[in-house]
Amino acid sequence: MIQNQWYVILESREIRNNEVKGFTRFGEKIVAWRDGNGKLGVFRDKCPHRGIQLSLGKVKGNCLQCPFHGFEYDTTGKCILIPANGKASPPPDYIRTSVYPIREANGFVYAWYTAVPLSQEAISAMSFPEVPWFDDIDDSLIWSGFTDPWKAHYSRGIENQLDICHVPFIHRTTIGRGIGPLVNGPYTKTGTNFVSFWPSNEQDHGQKPLRPDQVPEPVKKGTYLTFIIPNIWQNHIMNSMRIVVAFVPVDDNNTLFYLRTYQSMIKLPVLRNIYFAATNLLNRIVLHQDRRVVQTHQPVPSALKMDEHLVQGDNPIIQYRKMREKLKSDI
Repeated sequence: MIQNQWYVILESREIRNNEVKGFTRFGEKIVAWRDGNGKLGVFRDKCPHRGIQLSLGKVKGNCLQCPFHGFEYDTTGKCILIPANGKASPPPDYIRTSVYPIREANGFVYAWYTAVPLSQEAISAMSFPEVPWFDDIDDSLIWSGFTDPWKAHYSRGIENQLDICHVPFIHRTTIGRGIGPLVNGPYTKTGTNFVSFWPSNEQDHGQKPLRPDQVPEPVKKGTYLTFIIPNIWQNHIMNSMRIVVAFVPVDDNNTLFYLRTYQSMIKLPVLRNIYFAATNLLNRIVLHQDRRVVQTHQPVPSALKMDEHLVQGDNPIIQYRKMREKLKSDI
């Protein structure tokens, strides 16, 4: 895991008011809950009193109540009440849950990941960057989506969506039908936290593929793909249609794909629902074509230096690995 990054961990709609949900992210047990006003709290799923899972508790007023001894915590993780001590006895400040800094944006819940839990005081004193997102996706695009579990490290799921070479083979019956296996370039742009590339496949007639520096810069954006560190990706099919995936790390061997189709072409509710039902079905079929093989990767996580021999068409994967390696080494 790359530390000190905003990771998508859930969709906001998964946690309703007065609801408690336990799950695993980053290999850790986590509890998310909303108070009666809709305010969200995300804690490590462990009561500081006796180590019980808080996800077994319930929302009481604007607090999360531990199921074992009734300790109550607000959304900052501060203990508000110890029933055994009585309402007249304020809880000591050191009784706090371990919380994640969180943001809600773009219909997602983002959590700031660090290997060492942060105190609320440390969180309050920190200055956080904006959550990662695509500047060309706004409210003019309507979306629908689904989640898909993979038995794979999240880095392998990401690399699959940066892989141009596999499309004519894995997806020969779906999105890869008619796409040539020879990969020109691809033309690629990179920054400190993103990689974008424009696919340029063609049929092999005995010619050599163009090197990346021989591929002209696209005059129009057209169809291109962008990945933003640490775990969101977009396939910009056209201005009016996009596919977005958040690769949510559950643990070292499991990832949840949150896939969304964004579009602005169809706005009538009935037709829109039919369209989204069809695209979600196709996207699930395509994902499962990938999942069948990606889950067999050895070793499970990827790395910049490992026992693999990448080729020119793998340049987006190489750039991702370089970014990931640098960010991990900067910690």
